Amino acid sequence: MRLVQAPFLMSDPASPYRLGIDLGGTKIEALLLAPDEAVLLRSRIPSPAAEGYAPLLASLHRFITETASLVPAGCPYSVGVGIPGSLDPVTGLVRNANSTCLIGRPLQNDLERLLGRRVGIRNDADCFVLAEYRQGAGQGYGLVFGVIMGTGCGGGLCIDGVVREGAHRIAGEWGHFPVDPLGAPCYCGNRGCVETKISGSGVEKAFVARYGRKLTMMEIVAGARDGARECRESFDRFLDDFGRCLGGLISILDPDAVILGGGLSAIDELYTIGVQRVRQYAFHDDLRTPILKNRLGDSAGVFGAAWSGVAP
Repeated sequence: MRLVQAPFLMSDPASPYRLGIDLGGTKIEALLLAPDEAVLLRSRIPSPAAEGYAPLLASLHRFITETASLVPAGCPYSVGVGIPGSLDPVTGLVRNANSTCLIGRPLQNDLERLLGRRVGIRNDADCFVLAEYRQGAGQGYGLVFGVIMGTGCGGGLCIDGVVREGAHRIAGEWGHFPVDPLGAPCYCGNRGCVETKISGSGVEKAFVARYGRKLTMMEIVAGARDGARECRESFDRFLDDFGRCLGGLISILDPDAVILGGGLSAIDELYTIGVQRVRQYAFHDDLRTPILKNRLGDSAGVFGAAWSGVAP
């Protein structure tokens, strides 16, 4: 782990340190905030999600324990974890996770048992939109929709500073809205979900199916910029699907701002050609909804996880 700022003793012993974990498809990120919200640590490790639930749980436990060891002895701290899915409010089991090894697992109970303390768990897109509303590109807007575009695709909704989770804790979960009944099968059981169209993994799978060779999303983007025909075709479909999916969502929700996050949010063409496609598909002839790049980095959700934490 790497410290970005030396830890220091808090001035108010009643205020907790905040430990946040962002569990992604390819990486796990930890954040430790001082009581005054100064960043004490921000560190990443590879995610072993592909190896199964047990290795992933062990890595989470070890990473949280190592990060918590930097909190001064006797000082209170909270722990929050953002996951690419949600907890069933009845069973407490993880569902709708694109890290499929989590599905049906009692992640919160398992972590609390291993750590011997309470742990808050929230959807990663909810964590992202909360962070951007509080300290990022969403400041000053009332209704903000946050988009996560990375290994998977998710969304979160923040209204006047409050994350709306919904009765089933799936508010804003547009990644599994089917937009193409003849499209590729999705792990959720439907076909042609938004996630199969505009996530990194979805674009990569579509490229293999169409052209018979494997490229990463960033290789496809680079090839498109260099004029490679297959990459250019794939990238144009991606931008068109982005416009159709987000244009439809804006037509329903009419948010004050949309903020893009996740690894794919760094693709510059989303804010030029992509925005043009959104305007083409939205039900409005003069769309003014700002579509913004995040300000807190592609893993801003780790801040929201820290703010969603639960103290002992």
